[in-house]
Amino acid sequence: MKKFSQRMGYTPVRDVLQTTEVTPDLRNTLWNVVLTYMRERQYFSEGPWGMSPAISAFAYTLWHDHLKLPVDEIPSADGISRVLKDTILKGTWLQVYDLLEAIVTVLSDRHLDDSLNEVLERELAGYRLVGRQFVAITQEVEVSAIETALAEPKASGATKHLRTALILLSDRTAPDYRNSIKESISAVESAARILTDDEKATLGQALNLLESSGQIHKALQKGFSALYGYTNDSQGIRHAMLEEPTLTAADAKFFLISCSAFVSYLISRLPPQKAG
Repeated sequence: MKKFSQRMGYTPVRDVLQTTEVTPDLRNTLWNVVLTYMRERQYFSEGPWGMSPAISAFAYTLWHDHLKLPVDEIPSADGISRVLKDTILKGTWLQVYDLLEAIVTVLSDRHLDDSLNEVLERELAGYRLVGRQFVAITQEVEVSAIETALAEPKASGATKHLRTALILLSDRTAPDYRNSIKESISAVESAARILTDDEKATLGQALNLLESSGQIHKALQKGFSALYGYTNDSQGIRHAMLEEPTLTAADAKFFLISCSAFVSYLISRLPPQKAG
């Protein structure tokens, strides 16, 4: 069930697209992936002669090369597990990513990398593992583009569509990427109608009118017409389809960011009398 703040669209963008934080949901799921992986390989199990060679080698490398802690203070298997868990669940967001990067580097297992990336994508984290290093996939300028458009007072209709797109994208239990993309495109359509003063114009018609009247550059008109065509053709997102397209969080996020920026641009083109 969605939280009230999510249903009403008031969840901050920076909480949705996690760039400088790690939410409790993300922390828990990341730890679950690590714990499951380690348990399946009996890393946290101890026999009558102490820790297994696998956990001993893992802990030594982690303590010596990454944590920079005395190796003669490496705890038992249970203690190692507690150190990892406490850092992932309670550490700063930087400590969480530092530790996870160290873990995947030591273990060097693509299955673990893929499992972590699945969680990061599902929870809309701003980073992914590439070559066992975390790289940013959500830049500050992208977050700012959404925030600026959502705060635009001159385009309440467009803002409503963008908030809905954000809610659909950020639903961690049942994200609706297809309808999120529809709402993002509808936001541009709404803003274009304001600029053309034609409440019945489709986005394609509005873009053509804006280009022919010199209000937007032909390259912009062509670019967004192509995106509109992608969502609006017989097999597109805006029509019923015999077979659902394969859409991901990345698709929906791309449209949300691009459409947010274009909405702000279109509103900036309003003449002074209309802008007031």
